[in-house]
Amino acid sequence: MTDTPLPERKRGSGARFVYDVLRDEILSLALPPGSPIDEVQISERLEMSRTPVREALVRLAGEGLVVTLPNRSTVVAPIDFLNLPAFFDALTLMYRVTTRLAAEHHRAEDLETIRARQLDFERAVTAQDAKAMIASNREFHAAIAEAGRNPYYTSLFLRLLDEGRRILRLYYHSFDDRLPQEYVVEHEDMIEAIAARDIERCDRLASAHADQIVRQIRALIARDRRQHPAL
Repeated sequence: MTDTPLPERKRGSGARFVYDVLRDEILSLALPPGSPIDEVQISERLEMSRTPVREALVRLAGEGLVVTLPNRSTVVAPIDFLNLPAFFDALTLMYRVTTRLAAEHHRAEDLETIRARQLDFERAVTAQDAKAMIASNREFHAAIAEAGRNPYYTSLFLRLLDEGRRILRLYYHSFDDRLPQEYVVEHEDMIEAIAARDIERCDRLASAHADQIVRQIRALIARDRRQHPAL
């Protein structure tokens, strides 16, 4: 199904191990939307019995990442493009709210964490490692949300970032995983505004940051890929 290296498995953690592997492969698009999930094949690949595989699939189904078809076969859930406008609305709002609150409520140690996560992101961009870019981008914005000290906003934002990992993978793919340096600088500008407690600038930067992601993904989806062979 995929040649992605598998993480080390801890003893007695079968279902969790299968869940983590499949979830990561689904969210990174190593398992594309609509691709079949074969319990036997997964069991053989992961060297597990089918019981933890089934348990993992139940959990993934509960998160909307896999679906069972009428013929009882299981496939990776499609990306819900029809609801993308609602997703983008919520994501943009959370970028703005969490960055504004971070400017207002952050402590010195919060800035240290945010800068450390930004360094991780910059390294991932330099390495053109899309998987690391997605993970470090999540942790960067999670650190900003934590600095805002509203656990409800933090929880909602992380849920959106997690649900949007497949969308973000498309975003990086649209750049052939070579993210322009200007988008690294956007993070640096946000850190600067947070440190200065400039709430209005934080709002503008966060909104612009979300806008460029939305524009890029929309352009990717709407790109004309038709071929025009001579007939």
